[in-house]
Amino acid sequence: MSPHHAPKQRWALTLAYDGSRFYGFQKQADGIATVQAALEHALSRIAQEPITVTAAGRTDTGVHASAQIVHFDTAAERVPQAWIRGVNAHLPHGIAVLHAQTVAPEFHARFDASGRHYRYLLQSAPVRSPLLIGKAGWTHYPLDLAAMQQAVRHLVGEHDFSSFRAAQCQAKSPVKTIYHAHIDGTPECYKLDLHGNAFLHHMVRNIMGALVYVGSGRMSPQAFAGLIAERSRLKAPPTFMPDGLYLTGVDYPPHFGIAPPQIPAWL
Repeated sequence: MSPHHAPKQRWALTLAYDGSRFYGFQKQADGIATVQAALEHALSRIAQEPITVTAAGRTDTGVHASAQIVHFDTAAERVPQAWIRGVNAHLPHGIAVLHAQTVAPEFHARFDASGRHYRYLLQSAPVRSPLLIGKAGWTHYPLDLAAMQQAVRHLVGEHDFSSFRAAQCQAKSPVKTIYHAHIDGTPECYKLDLHGNAFLHHMVRNIMGALVYVGSGRMSPQAFAGLIAERSRLKAPPTFMPDGLYLTGVDYPPHFGIAPPQIPAWL
């Protein structure tokens, strides 16, 4: 059977990348450096045919991933290590394939995702550490952790999150469900963890911006709850920097066999 008529297999990859090195995930015109463009180039080299990938989520410029999921189809017969070590040899610094597996032909990295996990790292200090630039958000305000913890509880459940939605968001509905929301840590590194069925464009960064307002005393936890109920971006604090945002996992129905990743200890 010729390669042109060989049956195609669907593969799923788990990726990690440093978003500060790329202009977002999604491929753009004019050869702009994006995660998708770099990954498709490397995969095509190994497959020796053009490869197109579909991701669980299109992260923005500056946003990182410790466990992004993509899928692609290919007629090339390769062992999993070819899609890991072989592809990594052709990837630029800042991206790595961590895991590769064959999946059912109907598996879809985006549409079959039933949940997504994000972590935001935040430093609170008079002077920003140069070692954390691009890796953690920063505010010079001292923050009241207890107030932020009180506020973040209001996120749990199904809500209209229009107050945390970017103007250019293309989601069909602003109604999303947050299963878990928690913030903890110290001024050296606060960690905001969010787990939901889906997220709006800039939603996590906008939530972080509002929590910084709460922590610095510019907004009460009750006002934060009121902001959700307001369902208007007009009264919300500005969008926070992308530096500290990490996509840390994607949930899929068990029958697809995509193992949930563990958050790395360093993160």
